[in-house]
Amino acid sequence: MSTKTSTKIFVVEDDPMYQRMVKYVMELNPDHEVHVFSTGNECIAQLHLEPDLISLDYNLPDIKGEELLIEIKNYNPEAIVIILSGQQDITTAVGLLKDGAYDYITKDEDTKDRLVNSIAKAKKQLHLQKEVAHLKTQLNQKFQFNKSIIGSSTSMQRVFKLLKKAVTSNITVSVTGETGTGKEVIAKAIHHNSSRKNGPFIAVNMSAIPKELLESELFGYEKGAFTGANTRKKGQFELADKGTLFLDEIAEMDLNIQAKLLRAIQEREVRRLGGEQSIKYDARILIATHKDLAAEVRQGNFREDLYYRLLGLNIPLPPLRERGKDIILIAQHFLNDFLKDNPIGNLSFSKEAKNKLLHYSFPGNVRELKAIVDLSAIMATDELIQADDIQFNSIRKEVGFLTQEMSMESYKQKIVQFYLQKYENDVLLVAKKLDIGKSTIYRMLKETVSVS
Repeated sequence: MSTKTSTKIFVVEDDPMYQRMVKYVMELNPDHEVHVFSTGNECIAQLHLEPDLISLDYNLPDIKGEELLIEIKNYNPEAIVIILSGQQDITTAVGLLKDGAYDYITKDEDTKDRLVNSIAKAKKQLHLQKEVAHLKTQLNQKFQFNKSIIGSSTSMQRVFKLLKKAVTSNITVSVTGETGTGKEVIAKAIHHNSSRKNGPFIAVNMSAIPKELLESELFGYEKGAFTGANTRKKGQFELADKGTLFLDEIAEMDLNIQAKLLRAIQEREVRRLGGEQSIKYDARILIATHKDLAAEVRQGNFREDLYYRLLGLNIPLPPLRERGKDIILIAQHFLNDFLKDNPIGNLSFSKEAKNKLLHYSFPGNVRELKAIVDLSAIMATDELIQADDIQFNSIRKEVGFLTQEMSMESYKQKIVQFYLQKYENDVLLVAKKLDIGKSTIYRMLKETVSVS
């Protein structure tokens, strides 16, 4: 049985002398697990063992070398195959290399040395392949819903339900919510849990690119298309081929670019600046905005046809102030991450610190919470983060109720609704928090329903 660090190698060779020689070379490294076969069909029957590297004789008695190579590559495209052959025909060698062979070595007095060198190089490639596969696995695990998106509140459970629908199709998804609610995290989670997870994830922040450069950034340009265009450059649509293109802050686009974006999405093709040919692409489109796109359409800031083309499945993200005890779960997650990168000992939040976090409105949402948690960890003087260690330095006004003119009764209803949402409809807890009777809460809820 192989260890995790062993390299599994198949030697497929019918000539006894070469079989012994190749086996000897392979076994020079004690970490090699070597299996020897005299026919191609014996090798095929054992491909389920998933060899990392195969030394393959071109002239086998039962199957042609090129046929066996194709069989191996169809079973496992990542397998490294080194061909050994008595033929010195260049055309044959080139054909085998095109079909996926890693190397082609002729049988002569230098075979042993060339084989040793080829194996050494192949193992470097094998190491890189395994490292890339490991990183992809880690990335996919990182963006599993239960690891990358934290929350058990009712509002977040609705988000999870929509996410499950988003990953089972190629429908365009629009992620909406206030700044700092984690729209890009949602987009990445959709990509890494979809059928396109092995393709690229390309994120473009439309508000961060000057409008005069946005067209070339999205669609690319040909050499000489404008002053300074010294080379050809692919646009983000081309780079996202076979993957996902995430267009963040979509509402910030100039109307002129909106028209070109609409055509690119409808036709599934783009044309580089200065180019004459249209280039097909296959990318899923995800968008995000903190603005009300429907309102932007009504105000003439966003094209109506583009709006309907992009809307797709809408996933509205709730602001942090409406997520109740999720605030503590996320704060603990951020604290754990901070402690991994900053070994300052074990820390946790005191009861008073948690209450302070729960009663703050977080106008900057999750992004602001992270900054607050990181600072509180530095300010703490013992293993408990105290309320005084938590500092709120928001540059925006807290979201409150005194922003509209309304009757006292309406304000009361707003306050009750806010607390019910915050504490997930726990009427007993809300009654205790507000120091009112349960019957008062039920009466207000009934009045609210009858009015609406």
